[in-house]
Amino acid sequence: MNTPTLETERLILRKFTERDIEALFLILKDKEVNEFLPWFPTKNLEEAKKFYEERFISKYMQPQGYAYAICLKTDNFPIGYIKVDLEDHHDFGYGLRKEFWHRGITTEAGKAVVEQVKTDKLPYITATHDRNNPRSGNVMKNVGMTYCYSYEEQWQPKNFPVIFRMYQLNFNDNQDFVYKKYWDMYNNHFIEKF
Repeated sequence: MNTPTLETERLILRKFTERDIEALFLILKDKEVNEFLPWFPTKNLEEAKKFYEERFISKYMQPQGYAYAICLKTDNFPIGYIKVDLEDHHDFGYGLRKEFWHRGITTEAGKAVVEQVKTDKLPYITATHDRNNPRSGNVMKNVGMTYCYSYEEQWQPKNFPVIFRMYQLNFNDNQDFVYKKYWDMYNNHFIEKF
């Protein structure tokens, strides 16, 4: 499986393992950390283990995968996660424990992952964020992504309407290409000026 460990100035980005379930639970149980993510906070270690099996193990079984634990070099203990999906949207996503916010950690991890997917010849990545969560959009901009459009989705499993902003970064010669799946899927779509 090709999920190379990546290192930055402060971080080690590596695969999650069974030994990290408790660390993953610390990330997934926090209501604030998971407010803008498409799942409810986990209630116990069993739910965290299930999340690990469904969201990480499946990626590690693919020939190429980008699903990393974000660890500080000081202790190699996961404080967040960052991933890029291999499905056609190549969705770039991340989460970080609240006590590590506002230190540039997600941007630092994101730049390393972006370099890796670029090296591995992925054509592009996309990412979406709830427009009520502009800090997530800042991470997208900081790693070189560009805003493309917004759309409204009845968000599941939380079941309320959300306006998402879609960002994209192309790595090939087709710099004008925009991934239009969400635009085509949702009737309420538009380009914001901000």
